[in-house]
Amino acid sequence: MKTAFVTGATAGIGEATVRALVKSGWRCVATGRRKERLDALVSELGADKVHPAVFDVRDEAAMDEAIASLPGDFANVDLLVNNAGLAQGLSPAQKADLADWQTMIDTNITAMVKMTRKLLPGLIERKGAIIAIGSVAGNYVYPGGNVYAGSKAFANHFTLALRADLHGTGVRVTSIEPGMVETEFTVVRTGSKEASDKLYAGVNPMTGEDIANAILWVAELPPHLNINRLELMPVNQDFAGFAIARGEQ
Repeated sequence: MKTAFVTGATAGIGEATVRALVKSGWRCVATGRRKERLDALVSELGADKVHPAVFDVRDEAAMDEAIASLPGDFANVDLLVNNAGLAQGLSPAQKADLADWQTMIDTNITAMVKMTRKLLPGLIERKGAIIAIGSVAGNYVYPGGNVYAGSKAFANHFTLALRADLHGTGVRVTSIEPGMVETEFTVVRTGSKEASDKLYAGVNPMTGEDIANAILWVAELPPHLNINRLELMPVNQDFAGFAIARGEQ
């Protein structure tokens, strides 16, 4: 039985990924800040299949402690799923809150880099895999995206750079870059369930389960195959369109 380490597993893509992997025969280390949600996953899927690691990925000391205290076979990580991330605010750069920017940088960039580096030796030893959840926002920018888009561009390209550095080690590395996925993402970003419902209304967006199934597919490919990057959107979303401001500037 192989072991996956899934960050941000208390909701959305991360939670769905833990379920999909366990259903397919994996054991999972599930991380997140909300203990009650991780405990619910353990109750649902079994303590022999899910180990809850309750910590904030921005807290490096807590991250170190969680990794050092992994029990038994949970310590032998074959797959790292860098999923933890968030967006805060939709203001243009000139009006944005610097605290929001810092939170996104600390979560989406710094924590991901530290987690990856700490687990790399074991992943190399076990010829494992790394799957990072980037975003189409890292490829196609939009007003108000600013630091979130920048952080996801970093996630996309850091993952591809890992692929280059890990050439010859047998470690597979994949950047998965979703478009609209209806999770708690927009509620966290805006603080409004109403705003979230309005954004996704009539779009038939992707779900956390959709992305989890893509992660599972990549994770279980034969070891000689590597998916470098995978970009997904709902049919009702696309990347076309340029903004035009009329009049003298």
